[in-house]
Amino acid sequence: MARGSLAFVLHAHLPFVRHPEHEDFLEERWFYEAVTETYVPLLEVLEALDRDHVPCRLTISISPPLLGMLSDRLLRARYLRHLDRLVELAEKEERRTRGDARFHRVAEFYLARFYRVRAVFLDEWQQDLVAAFRTYQERGLVDVITCGATHGFLPLLSVNPAVVRAQVEVAAAEYRRFFGRSAEGFWLPECAYEPGLDADLARAGFRYFFVDTHGIAHATPRPVYGVYAPIACESGVAAFGRDPDSSKQVWSADEGYPGDFWYRDFYRDIGFDLDYDYVRPYLPPTGQRIHTGLKYHRITGKTDQKEPYDPERARSRVQEHADHFVETRLGQVAWLARQMERPPIVVCPYDAELFGHWWFEGPWWLEMVFRRLAETPDLEAVTPGDDLARHPTIQRATPATSTWGWKGYNEVWLSGSNDWIYRHLHAAADRLHALCRRYPSADERTRRVLTQALRELLLAQASDWAFMMSRDTTVEYAVRRTKDHLLRCQRLCAEVEQGSIDELRLAALEDTDNLFPALDYRVLL
Repeated sequence: MARGSLAFVLHAHLPFVRHPEHEDFLEERWFYEAVTETYVPLLEVLEALDRDHVPCRLTISISPPLLGMLSDRLLRARYLRHLDRLVELAEKEERRTRGDARFHRVAEFYLARFYRVRAVFLDEWQQDLVAAFRTYQERGLVDVITCGATHGFLPLLSVNPAVVRAQVEVAAAEYRRFFGRSAEGFWLPECAYEPGLDADLARAGFRYFFVDTHGIAHATPRPVYGVYAPIACESGVAAFGRDPDSSKQVWSADEGYPGDFWYRDFYRDIGFDLDYDYVRPYLPPTGQRIHTGLKYHRITGKTDQKEPYDPERARSRVQEHADHFVETRLGQVAWLARQMERPPIVVCPYDAELFGHWWFEGPWWLEMVFRRLAETPDLEAVTPGDDLARHPTIQRATPATSTWGWKGYNEVWLSGSNDWIYRHLHAAADRLHALCRRYPSADERTRRVLTQALRELLLAQASDWAFMMSRDTTVEYAVRRTKDHLLRCQRLCAEVEQGSIDELRLAALEDTDNLFPALDYRVLL
């Protein structure tokens, strides 16, 4: 038996961005980039491990908005168009760089990479990446779990408990719709916990969730084993805490592996480096320079003078870092095992987009770690569900209020830049909740209006908008999305109150904001 276990948890989430009213919408590229750079590479990792019969137990939380976008026909078609343009650009780059061996090698690498992504997306999975993750779950390589319906920051929405229940129950229902089973685990958006939230998870049938390190360290009573064993809340739901050491090794761009000088530099991109007229056909209609995904330089050092990227040298560094990570965890669990009466579990949660998008070599590293673990009998890859099945008796304690955001609490999502949104979110929620209670068995037209109003409210509650405002990134878009969804919700409520429903406008909203097709407003009752 292994002396300890390692639980990798990747949180895959994007805000719901879908704009059929525009032919080419800049913010939709967030989705396209994530598919190309993170989700397809992760599927390639699973495919390689499955092909070689390498044991793999990986937990991935896929948020409901991301599931919705991955399954949306319009976004699939637009992504394929985007991918074709990437291939076209890479072909031009292969020709352009033939006179410079240093960059031509990288251009050939990208061209082969985009060809491969296209083959995985179109030929292997027929554009259905949700089916791909479901397949690997059925084969036992991954455990897919879920998240809040629209990634709402639950502690700041709990003024109206019905809203929190809706975020949890809609997510549970969407997961069942996509995967044909119930999810065991729940990723609290932003790992934001306050005492009592676990009761909502218990009512929806979830067995465990995650908190940041201090959520366990400051739990009441203090956990005997710290973050290296789960604790059971009063509701019976288990809480797993993030291991700080493994987090820093991987997460930190300054101290961790992603900052290695041989790895690809994220910020040097031909969208900014090359002649404007040359790259203009691959920029958005507004003409602004953006990242294209073709990046020819490595980090090199803390300097503006960057050396050419060498994929083969980067791969060798990945192997070194994978070996170092496993060796470090072996030493960690060996020390912990001497202090504990049960095998320790080291929980390593990360944003999925770290792997491939921000840290280009991340998927390679993940694959090499699993291959190394397969040869390491003292350390085993598990899911939190595996750990609970093996060790069902755990200490009862209540996690402390916490998040995994900057400073560890609510400041990122409740600051001077975004605090104005909450009074409007609460007002809209209270108004809609009252209407739903007034019409517990509405006629078909009223049912559609109340359901769409709830859809708009849920979309307004996404924590992404407050995050963007606080980080001063795409603030105008975040503010507009918040206001648009709130105004739509309030107007739909007014139509029900006044008995005057605009069916044409309702149909247009249902077509545009088409998330959660099985949604029923009565989830608020």
